[in-house]
Amino acid sequence: MELPLNRIAEHVGGRIRGDENKSIHGVAPFETAAADQITFADGAKFIKRLGETDAGAVIVPNHVEIDGPPLIQVNNPKVAFIRVIELFHPVSIPYEGISNRAVIGEGFISGENTVIAPMVCIGSNVCIGDRTVIHPGVVLGDKVTIGSDVVIHPNVSILARCRIADRVTIHAGTVVGSDGYGFAPEGETHVKIPHLGIVQIDDDVEIGAVNTIDRGSFGKTWIQKGVKTDNLVHIAHNVTVGENTLIVAQVGIAGSTTIGRHVILAAKAGIAGHLTIGDNSIVGPMTGIGQSVEPGQILSGGLPGIPHRQWLRMQRVIPDLPEIKKRLVALEKKIKRLTGEEE
Repeated sequence: MELPLNRIAEHVGGRIRGDENKSIHGVAPFETAAADQITFADGAKFIKRLGETDAGAVIVPNHVEIDGPPLIQVNNPKVAFIRVIELFHPVSIPYEGISNRAVIGEGFISGENTVIAPMVCIGSNVCIGDRTVIHPGVVLGDKVTIGSDVVIHPNVSILARCRIADRVTIHAGTVVGSDGYGFAPEGETHVKIPHLGIVQIDDDVEIGAVNTIDRGSFGKTWIQKGVKTDNLVHIAHNVTVGENTLIVAQVGIAGSTTIGRHVILAAKAGIAGHLTIGDNSIVGPMTGIGQSVEPGQILSGGLPGIPHRQWLRMQRVIPDLPEIKKRLVALEKKIKRLTGEEE
């Protein structure tokens, strides 16, 4: 593909500084971009090196006006570069229409330009919106509803009655609507607690590969607008995840916990059940949370999670602990001698 720079600038809403007719053939990182490719620079480290790049054009912040290659000035260079990548590398869909090798139950309703690949299994009374793409191996249970512009990657299971809104992406191997983990003790055995609720996933959510999102015991497990999860995340029954929250790999959230808006849960964080994690909080990697967290807190340090600044102070002390112990033992002996307690 070949595009003039003015077409690219129009696509990202940017202003050109330099040759607006410069032909661009592709995208590349700053360090390796060639004379017919476009890249971006959004930090001082790269902006100072604009004169070094061989790129045919660079996307930069609005205030940058350094001489060198042609520039496209935008508010957010990284996001603009993502849009350019999408322009040069549009998503390819290898299927068209609804395959006759898909198994589809009664009462199926499909919107316009829906794509259903071979080997998809769809239950009864399922409704799918416009331009949604269902890849091979997907299973949709009875009465599932899926909105428009959704992409469901291979081998995803969305079980009975769960609801997926618009512009959602669910990556391969994820299970939405599995039973929650709940058992009632009866003597030496355990009786399974039925889970009759659903999972609701709102607009613009992206779910990583091999996630498990359990249905509510009653009511719903609710993933709100704009949430993004990494691979290997577990969200238990009746959890609510607030808007635009980020959940990184191997996080586990126990049942009936509410995660606020704009929260970040870093890799391997563990959140106990029936808690509230306040808006704009950050839980560091491998941190266990056993009590509710106030909005805006930053917690880290393993088990249990503690305020991040306190944890940093503790880390500075740890290397000195052997010497501190040695001095403390010496002081204890000196005190005993002075007080006559030493035998």
